[in-house]
Amino acid sequence: MGLMEMVVNGVSTRKVTRITEGLCGTSFSKSTVSRLTKALNEPVAGFLNRRLDAAYPFIIVDALFTKVRTDKSVVSKALLIASGIRADGYREILGLSIGDSESFATWNEFFCGLKARGLHGVDVAVSDNHSGLREAIAKQFVSATWQRCQFHVMKNLLDHAPKKERENVTAAARLIFLATDRKEAERRYAEFMARFAETAPKSCVCLEGAFEDMLAILPLPEKYRRRLRTSNMQERLNEEIRRREKVIRIFPNDAAAIRMVGALLSEQNDEWLSRAYFDMTEYFEWKATTVAKPAAVKRDRRAA
Repeated sequence: MGLMEMVVNGVSTRKVTRITEGLCGTSFSKSTVSRLTKALNEPVAGFLNRRLDAAYPFIIVDALFTKVRTDKSVVSKALLIASGIRADGYREILGLSIGDSESFATWNEFFCGLKARGLHGVDVAVSDNHSGLREAIAKQFVSATWQRCQFHVMKNLLDHAPKKERENVTAAARLIFLATDRKEAERRYAEFMARFAETAPKSCVCLEGAFEDMLAILPLPEKYRRRLRTSNMQERLNEEIRRREKVIRIFPNDAAAIRMVGALLSEQNDEWLSRAYFDMTEYFEWKATTVAKPAAVKRDRRAA
């Protein structure tokens, strides 16, 4: 494994030094390893600043928090990541940024950066219900539909359900998520509310607040609906970042976090571009003929 590969795979500077000494019989100082790994800066910057000239009808956005050393303290910082599905059906990692929080200002700046690089044609944005993120989507993608991630809705429902009802709440909520039309979804929603009004009232309140936004993409053809109802595509990316991050534990600075995560995302992007994720023909036929399109993202939807 080359030095660069070890860095991308989350091997710490100290471990790289030990590995190379054991394999090669040559001792590399920590400063030498650090200098060599910084050679990743240019290709990572090129990847993260590239033009986004294609239309991206679908985007999925999420954040995860990581530990970064700042001066003499260690703080938790947000890694903002956006993925998109192009008009030709191929997936791409659109961007990465690091910020102090998931505030509106942080997300808004991130989206402004993506648009400055050419991001356009967004019809659907999938995310969780974080207020800052939701408001930034509303501001930057005015005509887009906001799909509230059903995975996060389910988590909220279970967090508010008594332990003895969690299995039943899961099954009943899943029936709503998988409804094929509005009438069926409303019927299953009414059944959920009646069934758990007494035994899981807080879950009912959560569902009431989430119902419209979690089914925003219901009018879309089924194959798109199935894959866009959650941000799971992004969650899988997060899991891989977490796996490699565990080796490092604490990044020495923001640049190191961007370097390692950016290199990983570039690697994943190449894999995604090896095959199409969607055949978009049916989507554009639907878009051209449908009258009742999903409602645009709302700013005032309350958090569950």
